[in-house]
Amino acid sequence: MWILTPFGFFSVVQKEGDDNLSVRARVHSDLQNLIQQYLPKPQPIQTGGHTDYPYRIFVSHTEWAQALTKIANDIDFPNFKRKVKSQQGPIRSKIYGNVWHELYKLEKACDTP
Repeated sequence: MWILTPFGFFSVVQKEGDDNLSVRARVHSDLQNLIQQYLPKPQPIQTGGHTDYPYRIFVSHTEWAQALTKIANDIDFPNFKRKVKSQQGPIRSKIYGNVWHELYKLEKACDTP
């Protein structure tokens, strides 16, 4: 699952054989923001591993569900890309806008009623 928020981008998976979820990020500060704002127990950020996401933490399904609930309750903006720009700057906003543009193609490519 990919999650794009005003404070970071995350990929969340459950690796085979693990009970916990792996919350992965490409930017270290994204996980710092997540931990600081939404995870009550301090999580050690693991670095490296020679994967496409260099940073990760491990949380239970319950901890992740509670964090997502808090994130949803904090939505107070009418425009996501503008909120990203004000919170993380124009570079991040432009990258998110590029993702939006690519996903917009789904309407023509996949929407067949």
